[in-house]
Amino acid sequence: MSILKNRHFHLVCPSLRQLYASTIDGRRKGACLFCQEYFMDLYLLAELKTISLKVTTVDMQKPPPDFRTNFEATHPPILIDNGLAILENEKIERHIMKSVPGGHNLFIQDKEVASLIENLYSKLKLVLVRKDEHKSAALRAHLARIDALLERRGTRFLTGDTMCCFDCELMPRLQHIRVAGKYFVDFEIPTSFRALWRYMYHMYQLDAFTQSCPADQDIINHYKLQQLSTKGLILSPTLTRQKKDEESRTALKMKKHEELETPTFTTSIPVDINEPNEQ
Repeated sequence: MSILKNRHFHLVCPSLRQLYASTIDGRRKGACLFCQEYFMDLYLLAELKTISLKVTTVDMQKPPPDFRTNFEATHPPILIDNGLAILENEKIERHIMKSVPGGHNLFIQDKEVASLIENLYSKLKLVLVRKDEHKSAALRAHLARIDALLERRGTRFLTGDTMCCFDCELMPRLQHIRVAGKYFVDFEIPTSFRALWRYMYHMYQLDAFTQSCPADQDIINHYKLQQLSTKGLILSPTLTRQKKDEESRTALKMKKHEELETPTFTTSIPVDINEPNEQ
């Protein structure tokens, strides 16, 4: 069985694999990028009937007793295969590639794509932390390079007309850029990036993405909690217990606000993907 973060995705495979992921309320899908990436990998394999997949979730602020007993404070993603717990992201990825039936077919060798998407998420984090135009420009420039690659290759996905591991890595990051970028710093992916929007349109049509995609509120809550942590308001050893309790209540109140909102999913496309690119 296999595990993601904040919420548990139980993947019941022929060899009994289980996947855990984190969530905002124990029911909805959480905004952990690695959780969604591995969920998408495994969902694609389930569609091919090489494995059987069942997904459940866990609120890491209130984990169930069996999770606490088996994993204590370990955060998902966690992969369990025949009783063996795999806790590190790189090892989970390697296990999917080498040990899950059909997994090797998802892992395409493409150095250009690998290097192109490697640092995309770090640029988003800098935009959210620094909140200045210089960092936003750097993120736009990075997206422009991805747009150019997609335009040049003319394929539906990054490496061809079928999905691979790179798509499972890139698309969750693009969704975070759309939702968190817009919410926190009014950042938007330019409509001139038509090949990129066409790519996102195709991804939005796939169950592997829509079934694993967190709600906008979950993504926003994810970064709100990160910002509190960055400011030293959560789990800082220098805080007094009273201060910790006070800030924990603030975080829980904020989390409750996002939890009570009706989940929304940003999946619209602001351009007509059928129109030819303007010269």
